[in-house]
Amino acid sequence: MTRATLELSPWRSVWRQLPLLVALVALWIFLWDHVDALTVVTGVLLAVAVTRLLYLPPVLLSGRFNPWRGLLLGLRMMFDVLVASLQVAFFAVNPWWKPMNAIIAVQLLTRSDLVTTLTAEAISVVPGTVVVDIDRERGLLYLHALGTRTEADLARTHRNVLGTEERIVLAIGTHEQAASVRVARRERRAGDRRSRSSEAAYRDQDRDIRTRKEDPR
Repeated sequence: MTRATLELSPWRSVWRQLPLLVALVALWIFLWDHVDALTVVTGVLLAVAVTRLLYLPPVLLSGRFNPWRGLLLGLRMMFDVLVASLQVAFFAVNPWWKPMNAIIAVQLLTRSDLVTTLTAEAISVVPGTVVVDIDRERGLLYLHALGTRTEADLARTHRNVLGTEERIVLAIGTHEQAASVRVARRERRAGDRRSRSSEAAYRDQDRDIRTRKEDPR
C-alpha cells in the first residue's frame, strides 16, 4: 500500500480527525448538560456522521504539533496585534492621515484547508487587515489591507501573510508541508537579498551619473 493510499484510507482519516471528533462529542455533551452512556454514544455517532457523511471537504489534522513553534506563533500573534492596534489608533486620531487601502491577492504556499483557515483567521485578528474572500482551489487569499500607499507597503503585507502561514505550518503542519515552507522561505529570502543588491547597485550607478554631470572633469 502506497503512502498516498494510506493517507486517503477511511481509518487513517478518522484517526487524524480524532481531536476534531473529541471536540464535537464534548460540544454535544455540553449541549445536553448531562453525561451518561447514551449521550456519549450518540455524540460519537453524530460526530462520525458529521465528519464522514456531510458533503464537506474533510478537515484532516497532521497529527503533529511543535510546542516551541506553537509558542513562537502565539507570541508573534500577540506582538502583531499590539503593534497593529497602536498603528490603527494613531491613524484614527491623526487629522492629516488620508486613508489609502487596497485589496491584495496572496498566493499561499500550501493547499491545506486547515492551514488556509487558520491563516485567514490569524490575519483577520490583526487590526487593519481582514480576509474578504478565499479561492480554495488555487490557494489564494484576498484581503483588505489598511494604509497601503506604496509598493513597499504591498510587499510588506504580502510578506506578513506568508510569514503567518509559515509559522502555522511549522507549528501544526505535516513534515512535508514544513519542509516545503522552509524551502520557499529560503528562496524568498534569497530573492529579497538579490533585489536589495540590485537596488543598491542602481542607486550607486545613479549617484555616479549625477556626480559626473556635476563635475565633468
